[in-house]
Amino acid sequence: MNTRGLLDQLLKSGQDLLQNQAGRSPAAKPGASGGLGDLLGGKGGGLGSLLSGAGGGALAAGAMGLLLGNKKARKYGGKALTYGGLAALGVLAYKAYGNWQSKQGATSASEPQTLDRLPPAQVEQHSQAILKALVAAAKSDGHVDERERALIEGEFVRLDNDPQFQHWLHAELNKPLDPADVARAASTPEMAAEMYIASVMMVDEEHFMERAYLDELARQLKLDPALKAELENQVRMAAAQ
Repeated sequence: MNTRGLLDQLLKSGQDLLQNQAGRSPAAKPGASGGLGDLLGGKGGGLGSLLSGAGGGALAAGAMGLLLGNKKARKYGGKALTYGGLAALGVLAYKAYGNWQSKQGATSASEPQTLDRLPPAQVEQHSQAILKALVAAAKSDGHVDERERALIEGEFVRLDNDPQFQHWLHAELNKPLDPADVARAASTPEMAAEMYIASVMMVDEEHFMERAYLDELARQLKLDPALKAELENQVRMAAAQ
């Protein structure tokens, strides 16, 4: 499966979600509902909007909306990652590494190999790990039920009907949430940083279950506490732009 292409579709579709947060965008079709904005927790109750047929919009935006669900943390999830697509995540990780090393008074013999600086084959590896982190983070509040899992699978299948991908997604959605299992997908420190940034963007840090998940994921990813703080800071800064 082309995970990189799938992720780019999902993340860039977040532009539609953001534009619709306050209601219908100027480009909305006549007769359409506030739609994808509702999936972020507006009128209609998130997933309920899609269930009732009010979702509309691009398939990718529908899948992204399902992953985002009702959570109020979309203030983080939007601007940095969705406007820039997958490469933006690598840029944030690279900046975080630079700031962290500077504050530690450390110098590195080589630059961090974040996904914005890698050849296509390695970008694909990073993308698979990031998608795993995104799916897990979507479950971190404990509220993705069987019906919602089926909807998410259906949306993703319409984006990519590769049987291998379908099998993988079904397994990821239905397995118990396990930060250690997620962390095992990170084969490099840079990949760990990217997975953590993607997770921070997906969750509501004010929700105790999601905050606990993030902290345990960082521990399993073996992130230095100062680097963890810098990664979170990069997300906050990007969201404020």
